[in-house]
Amino acid sequence: MRVGLNPVKDQQEAAASYYHQVVVPVYIPDEEGYFEHSVTILKYCLESLFRTAHAHTFITVVNNGSHDGVSEYLETLRRQEQIHELIHTHNIGKINAVFKGLTGHRFPLVTITDADVLFLNGWQEATYAVFEEFPKTGCVTTTPNPKLLKYHTAGIMGQYLFSSKLRFVPPRDPEALTHFAESIGTPDFFKPCHKSFVLRLEGKETHAVLGAGHFVATYRGHLLTEQSGAYSEFKLGGLSVRQYLDQPVADQGYWRLATETNYTYHMGNVAESWMQERLRQLTDDSKKEVAEPELRTSQRGRGMRLGRWLVEKLLQRKPLWTWFLQHKGLSKSDAKCYAN
Repeated sequence: MRVGLNPVKDQQEAAASYYHQVVVPVYIPDEEGYFEHSVTILKYCLESLFRTAHAHTFITVVNNGSHDGVSEYLETLRRQEQIHELIHTHNIGKINAVFKGLTGHRFPLVTITDADVLFLNGWQEATYAVFEEFPKTGCVTTTPNPKLLKYHTAGIMGQYLFSSKLRFVPPRDPEALTHFAESIGTPDFFKPCHKSFVLRLEGKETHAVLGAGHFVATYRGHLLTEQSGAYSEFKLGGLSVRQYLDQPVADQGYWRLATETNYTYHMGNVAESWMQERLRQLTDDSKKEVAEPELRTSQRGRGMRLGRWLVEKLLQRKPLWTWFLQHKGLSKSDAKCYAN
């Protein structure tokens, strides 16, 4: 039996004050071996996010099969309203957890981040500046990675092939490259040429860098939420991240860029003293008012996709790739270093 009318029936959702969602999938099954320091790392990650995210940021955490202690910690944060949405599930894999966090929302901007990222003040403003400067941008990461120079960037290279606005320059923050290499346990991950030169796209007020990974990245929200039937059979790895997070950006003709300066650190799975020091240096921006960026649209079509495909095929040829690198400002030896 039902008596009366549900008071929210036929009511439209009120305009939310949030325009930027951050989704954090968390998987910590225990605190042994690989996961020994993971709870500490998670706390550093979330604390840095809470301090640096502005007042219009909606934080979603997906507890992807973590142990009870993690679940209780996250519930405490939810009760304290530091987390806006907390979803508990068994371990369904990273990508599936991400899409659970996206379900039921439609934010203009969505950041997908691993749970071992330390955020610095200003990361959102720097991200917005890239979106506004380059209207074709679909994804921005705040940790430049020159080894990913060719990863979904053919459209940019083709458009600026003969333009001086796209050229190699010294990196703004070479120490951050060393830090990233150490955080993944591969100190020699970057070659000397990567630490000496990055490919920069020059704008009128903001510059960006080609070479963007996906351990933390901000997307135009519709590129993620408009995917129907998104599902990955992989718990982690495989081609799931490429297929559901990265490929849609390129397929719809958008650009993949990185901020020129490093605004996020990959911490890895071992807690170190520098992390606490960085946290102490952060200022609290949680009440900060930041205007929603203007996400302009640009013409994209079959011709642009064909052009991108053609550039990709041409640059797969080593002589042409080496020519491109030198054409954009590298010496013969540095071009050889980049090409190998």
